[in-house]
Amino acid sequence: MKIRIGTRQSRLAMAQTHIVRGLISSAFPHIETEIVPIATKGDRIKDIPLSQIGGRGVFAGELEKALQNGRIDIAVHSAKDLPVRLGEGLEISGTPARGNPVDVILTRKGEMPDRMVNPVIGTGSMRRRAFAGKHYPDAVFKDIRGNIDTRIQKLLDGQYDGIILAAAGLERLGIYESDDYDVMEFDCTEFLPAPCQGIIAVESRAGSEISQAVRKISSSDTFICFEAERQVLRLLDSGCSSPVGAYSQIINRKIHLSVSCDGKRIERGSSDSAEYRELAEELVSRL
Repeated sequence: MKIRIGTRQSRLAMAQTHIVRGLISSAFPHIETEIVPIATKGDRIKDIPLSQIGGRGVFAGELEKALQNGRIDIAVHSAKDLPVRLGEGLEISGTPARGNPVDVILTRKGEMPDRMVNPVIGTGSMRRRAFAGKHYPDAVFKDIRGNIDTRIQKLLDGQYDGIILAAAGLERLGIYESDDYDVMEFDCTEFLPAPCQGIIAVESRAGSEISQAVRKISSSDTFICFEAERQVLRLLDSGCSSPVGAYSQIINRKIHLSVSCDGKRIERGSSDSAEYRELAEELVSRL
């Protein structure tokens, strides 16, 4: 058997794909794998805010089409980039153990926005702007696009005084630490990450043999958190331009979930992990 793995072409997407490929090879040494790079709409259009070109689906649409037409067997996504509704006939068959879920702010070495007058902070996320505005009330927020390396270079070139990124991406690329910039983590219980941030999702054709095989590399706790945070998005019917935050953890078979839809008010609760849907509904109803 051979598994063709579809992925975006960015360095981070490739790093995440190699994580999945390694897990498959360890679980199924006899299975051959092939990586199939695919350019997505979000990768091609880099000078327009994501909210104006289609939101979450701009990084997943072409991968889903490739799955549906049989060009690839699985697709590897950053779970936070998935649209609320998957393509027809497709399912998420696996989620490896979650990476670091927090957001971080990068600044040039020795420079901190809270010591600056009207610091310019780069982020295209309304959620990040809402939470970061509490930390830096005098900040000027400016859209930023491009891959992680491009964004960091814009920071170093002086176009921004700080940029907000996901810690998981920096860690997976091995660039969390640098002589050129400082990294400060936000507390993810107060600065809620995007739903499913830090999670890698493996999508496949529903009910296929390969879909069943991929389940072997999935973390059950991560999958429950993935579904709980996705449920928040479904209930709110939100795209990535909405300031929605959600973060969950499984501790002693209980799920602890925090949600926010405006960056100001956070609702928290916990329940048996099997009741994550009911918990999500309860918390969203309070917002």
